[in-house]
Formats: sequence, C-alpha cells, structure tokens
Amino acid sequence: MRDTEQLISELKSDPDIECVLRNAPMSEYCSFKAGGRADCLLVPRGEAAFVRVLSLIFGMGLPYFVMGAGSNLLVRDGGFRGVIVKPGADLRAVRVGGNLITALCGASLAAVSDAAADAALGGLEFARGIPGSVGGALYMNAGAYGGDIGGVTESAKVFTPADGAVLFLRRNEMEFSYRSSLFRRSGVVVLEARFELVPADEADIRARMAEFARRRAEKQPLSAPSAGSFFKRPTGGFAGKLIEDAGLAGLSCGGARVSPLHAGFIVNEGGATASDITDLMEIVRSTVFDRFGVMLEPEVRIIGDDIQTPL
Repeated sequence: MRDTEQLISELKSDPDIECVLRNAPMSEYCSFKAGGRADCLLVPRGEAAFVRVLSLIFGMGLPYFVMGAGSNLLVRDGGFRGVIVKPGADLRAVRVGGNLITALCGASLAAVSDAAADAALGGLEFARGIPGSVGGALYMNAGAYGGDIGGVTESAKVFTPADGAVLFLRRNEMEFSYRSSLFRRSGVVVLEARFELVPADEADIRARMAEFARRRAEKQPLSAPSAGSFFKRPTGGFAGKLIEDAGLAGLSCGGARVSPLHAGFIVNEGGATASDITDLMEIVRSTVFDRFGVMLEPEVRIIGDDIQTPL
C-alpha cells in the first residue's frame, strides 16, 4: 500500500487528473453493481495525462488494470490490490472525416454509432446497443448480430507502458479473433481507434439500429444489472441454449440468477456479491460440462481477490 499512497500523493493535486479515489467501491463503476474495492481508482482527464499515469504506475511496479465503461468487468469481493485507471472526460471525443470515424478510447460505442448514423455511414449498427467504450471494444473485439469491432477497425493509436512508446497499428496487426485481440493478450493500451465505414442511407441505418434494439429488448434482461452475455459462444453452439437445455434457466445463488429470459445472462437481482456471481458461474460451467462435455469460458473479465476466510 505504501507505493500506492506515494502515487496518490503525487497525483491528488494534479489538475489533469479528474479523480484520485482511495479504496474505490468498484460496484459503483461496473454494470453488475457488485464487487469489491480497489486500492486506488485514477481517472486521467486526457491522453497526455493517461499516458503519464500509466508510465508512472508501470515504473513504480504497481499492479494495475485499465478499465473502460465497466460493462464487462467484475471485481471480486476481496478487491483489487493495485490501481484501476479509467479514461476521463477528454478521452471521449468522436470525429468524422469522409468515411472514417476517429474515436478516443473512452468514447461510448453508442456515441460512435450515432455519429456514424448522423454521417450516413453504415457498418456500426450492430454496436449501438453494446454498453461499452471504444477501448474496451477493441480489447475484447466486441460484437453482436453478426458484426464485430475488428471488422470495421482501420487502425488504432496505442501506448505500450513497458517501453513508453506511442504507436499506430493497422487492423492486421491487432490480432482480432472471437472476443479477443492483441490488447487482451498483451499490455498494449488503446488510446484511439479509427473505423472505416461505408456510405449508406441514414434511414436504413436507423431502421437496422431500431430492429436490433427491438430484438435486444425482447430477448435480453436489460432491466437488471448484468455484464451482458456472460459466456463466450462455444464452438458449434450457443452458451444460452446449452445452459437452458441443462435446466439452469432461473437458477439462483444468493442475489445472482441465471436469467429466465436469456440463460446466457447472469443478473444481479438485488444485493448480489461478486462471490454469488462467480459461484453461480461455476455451477453453470460444471453442470453444462457434465451434461454436454462443453466447458464454457467467461466473456466477462474477472479480476481481484476473493475474501480470505480466517482459519
């Protein structure tokens, strides 16, 4: 904790840092509305501060995690012993130029999709209802309804804390695959991304967005806190179908429940702990494996420590 306190001392009066929060309650920053505390949450306002903070943390040897919108993240109840960095207000800009959209890492996918529709550019309709940020979307190659972010990414500006370098990567250098990328497998951090889209009729774009929104509202439990689809799609099938066929739809563990509306979702029905969610996850995984021989892999990023029970 001493090094974390040193970091806090160095940054607490820095005008380029929006927030320096000790013992940060991560349940307030994650869509699951559950989980433990981080030793420190830092919110750098813009790119220069973001890079400087990451360099400082790396140089001090502190554990750290860069989060986006918190829509695909769960911090275990024992908390995160280190620093969580979240992009601030000046890292949410979106710019349109020709058939390219440039968005900073903290921009929401909804804002980027809306900017594309306003400019009559098609290709991002699938992303309108994904409640994440640009940085997080590249990190996990977010996708829905047959599209994914890797398919429309032209290039990205990135930072590597290990050597302090700011680089530009092309799409073929980002190693996109199903719900994964170079960013998930390395310490490279997205600063901004550029999306290459195609001219289209704005009314058609809006209609596709509306259709996807209708389908989400019908089939997904949008009213309860969750992290979206909890499991990755297994080869040759769908996680939700396997879970439902195993008779697990509606199963509860503490305040966590497998959604009866869409069994691929685990929801917080009120007062769920991170342990409730991860315990239910393990029950689902073991049951599906016993029944069908398929081991489901979480799509949600789970970090931090479990609460240690005294001996």
